[in-house]
Amino acid sequence: MFSPVFILVAAALVLINCIKIIAEYEKAVIYRFGRLLGAKGPGLIFVIPGIDRMIRVSLRIVTTDVPPQDVVTRDNVSIKVNAVILFRVVDPIKAINNVESYLESTYQYAQTTLRSVLGGAELDTVLAEREDLNKKIQTILDDHTEPWGVKVSAVEIKQVDLPKEMQRAMAQQAEAERHRRAKIIAAQGEAQAAEKLIEAASKMEDHPAALQLRFLQTLTDVSAENNSTILFPIPIDMIRPFIEKVGNGVGVSSKRVSKAQLEAPSEA
Repeated sequence: MFSPVFILVAAALVLINCIKIIAEYEKAVIYRFGRLLGAKGPGLIFVIPGIDRMIRVSLRIVTTDVPPQDVVTRDNVSIKVNAVILFRVVDPIKAINNVESYLESTYQYAQTTLRSVLGGAELDTVLAEREDLNKKIQTILDDHTEPWGVKVSAVEIKQVDLPKEMQRAMAQQAEAERHRRAKIIAAQGEAQAAEKLIEAASKMEDHPAALQLRFLQTLTDVSAENNSTILFPIPIDMIRPFIEKVGNGVGVSSKRVSKAQLEAPSEA
């Protein structure tokens, strides 16, 4: 028959195959004769070789890249969009019993959901409200994968590729918007400057000495530039009578011309 040594070696081999070590981040789903026994672990568990079947399920977060998807937005713009999805198994029994491959199923459904959600949005929404779209996709995926024992933690749209014609059009639009804002800012600055000038003129009108000081400051600024301009400051009070006299003379001349035209005989 068998020697004691052989029996001990065989028993040791069987015992080694019966003992399984399950890590802290894993669960072991055990089937016996095809019937579910349950999920065990972490730590040491015992299975019967040839009778029990063990499937390890990781409970860690899985990161999956969704490859670029061709999407036509609601306003008929063709774009390419890729994303990243983070999910993990929260119920290992559902993940093994209810779906053939929870990894592949989640991956495929993420692609279709990404195309569906972005296809129902306009391009401006895709570009400006990406965070809201991420949450919407996550909610849809999470609801759909809940029977599989999968929890979708996050969805992030990574990149949106636009056609070259659309990129040029958006660049022109952005340039026009920058010019418009620059003109508005310049107009606002001119309006504020005009208000300040009016305010300063009003104050100088009430205080003639301030006007004289401003006049002297202007002369100082001009002389400091080392140019060939020569200024002869003449007080406005000295030339005001001359201006009034010239104005009156123009008025009298106009009246005389008008009277002469009226008295001139008309030619038949």
